[in-house]
Amino acid sequence: MTVNAAAIDAKAVSAIKGLIMDATRKAASGHPGGAMSSADMAYVLFKDFLRYDPADPAWFGRDRFVLSAGHESMLLYALLHLRGILSMEDLTRFRQFGSKTPGHPENYETPGVECTTGPLGQGFSMAVGMATAETMLRERLGEDVAGHYTYVLSSDGDVQTPVFLGSAALAGLWGLSRLIVLFDKNQVQLAGPTSVCDATNHKKLFESLGWQALEIDGHDHAAIRAALETARAEKKRPTIIIGTTTIAKGSCTLEGNCASHGAPFSETEIKETKKLLGLPEDKSFSLPTDVADHFRAGFPKLAEARKAWNKSLEDRLDSDAAFEDLWRQVRRAPGNRALSWPVFEPAKAVATRSAWGAALNGLIDQLPLLVGGSADLDPSNQTEKFRQITGIFGAANPLGRNLCFGVREFPMGAIVNGIALHGGLIPFGATFLMFSDYERNALRMAALQRIPALHVFTHDSFYVGEDGPTHQPIEQVSSLRLIPNMLVARPADANETSACLEMALTQTSRPTCLLLTRQNLPILDHAAYPALKDGVKRGAYVLVDAADGNPDMVLLASGSEVSLAMAAAKLLPELAIRIVSMPCMELFNEQPQDYRDAVLPPAVPFRFAVEAGRPELWCQYTGSLDRVHGLSHFGASAPAETLADAYGFTPEKLAQKIKDAFDKK
Repeated sequence: MTVNAAAIDAKAVSAIKGLIMDATRKAASGHPGGAMSSADMAYVLFKDFLRYDPADPAWFGRDRFVLSAGHESMLLYALLHLRGILSMEDLTRFRQFGSKTPGHPENYETPGVECTTGPLGQGFSMAVGMATAETMLRERLGEDVAGHYTYVLSSDGDVQTPVFLGSAALAGLWGLSRLIVLFDKNQVQLAGPTSVCDATNHKKLFESLGWQALEIDGHDHAAIRAALETARAEKKRPTIIIGTTTIAKGSCTLEGNCASHGAPFSETEIKETKKLLGLPEDKSFSLPTDVADHFRAGFPKLAEARKAWNKSLEDRLDSDAAFEDLWRQVRRAPGNRALSWPVFEPAKAVATRSAWGAALNGLIDQLPLLVGGSADLDPSNQTEKFRQITGIFGAANPLGRNLCFGVREFPMGAIVNGIALHGGLIPFGATFLMFSDYERNALRMAALQRIPALHVFTHDSFYVGEDGPTHQPIEQVSSLRLIPNMLVARPADANETSACLEMALTQTSRPTCLLLTRQNLPILDHAAYPALKDGVKRGAYVLVDAADGNPDMVLLASGSEVSLAMAAAKLLPELAIRIVSMPCMELFNEQPQDYRDAVLPPAVPFRFAVEAGRPELWCQYTGSLDRVHGLSHFGASAPAETLADAYGFTPEKLAQKIKDAFDKK
């Protein structure tokens, strides 16, 4: 590199720091310190290594970059401005309502942002999912189509999180060699130096997890380039580049000071810092022309790389029918999937988790790009046969489709999200409903990012029995329903399970939580209940109606309580009862008013609901908590039948509760 090139690179980093200071000052909030310490590593990566085409931010063959240290968002926005994706006006609207530059990166707001980050650790974990998808697809499609890299910029706080470390263990085990992490180790966080809370030897830690770990000066451009070249040459392990840096590097008085982490610089500090950096002191939001020209000099080559990739893809599509079929599956929109489902014998009782297992096994050949696994619960979650048939994914078997997550629910959820964000594969993760709490923030992030991912939860109520209250979900069903843009599906039987799965696998912009029983449930025969399949798609439907179509009351239920409601209704022949199965509140609440009124007629004001969990959300349909039979206390260790009797979930006791409530109306 010539002296002039090195000088213009230094000038470019200074200009980026100027934009970071200006934007956080104008917004009166933000995180300038870490963004400034990371600027050298991020700049070198974006200018010299990252493969992308600004004209097509969604190009499938692009390298993925994830800012896991999402609080450093202004650094990313400055780089996206250099890429020509964001305007200078966008930067001036940092952290303002409706802007493309929100406080933390949001993939559905800003082109060029691969995933929404901010909650530390999850960006990296989603990047592990992206790198997993890249490895799986590279093995199937070839390196010329799916041979891209996944880069991550992480911080001290990011690396401290358990979700980061759990995902890192899997990345090392799986040999994700095209995953490269730039770790900005400035050793300062919001509350002070990292030494007060962390004494980790990161090089030894990551090497023990199966990573290549490189240590460099994170401000030395030559060292950064050399480390990235070494990382890209590694064929068996992911790489972490541990760059020792100084927070607020280049500032006048705040270098190394934790005060720079989460607050804008003062006007005086900005003026004096700009003077030190050689920037115009009286100009805000300024990008020198020579810096922009220098950064963008490689754009024609990047555009040519995309065109060459497209041409190579077209040639293969024209000459290879098997590849063409696989590529169509990779690019197929979820809404275009046509699926077939198992047939269940009406005379038998089947747990909905078993129905899920049968459906999953039936999807193996129908959806050859379906991948996923359980958090060390394969037999209980009914994913064991899927694992046996499709093989365990890893360094020795990149064609495997089963992901063995171990007891790592939170990493599992985030990795599933990353696979979905990458595109091309259909991911799922499974565990017990009780442990949805462990991965809750990943579920929230799936909903926030509008990811059509499938999260499966078995053992959905106190019917878990002898495992006791630690494993018996009470509040979890309602808690998941509180997440905006999340579908929570609790099917009543095996056939509703298939219908819920079809609904989940054809979603385009929201995730689904599928909640399943351990205990067996009666089969709802399609012949006897023809409204089932279409009814599930609408969230709720009339399962059994009053003989003359004029009910005295409406009895609502979901999941295992639907068959309980049917049995209780038979004990109340004096009442004309309409039974409504409601597997998905969210879908039902989105239906047109005329459909909702047809299911829940306003002329029939008395409604009663039953569900083996918190009762409060059912009041939106019944109008009163007195007309909901649920569970507002923890369970106990005992056989499920004993608990059902103790908690009033037998036909006789439910019938009495309904009668008592009806008599008081």
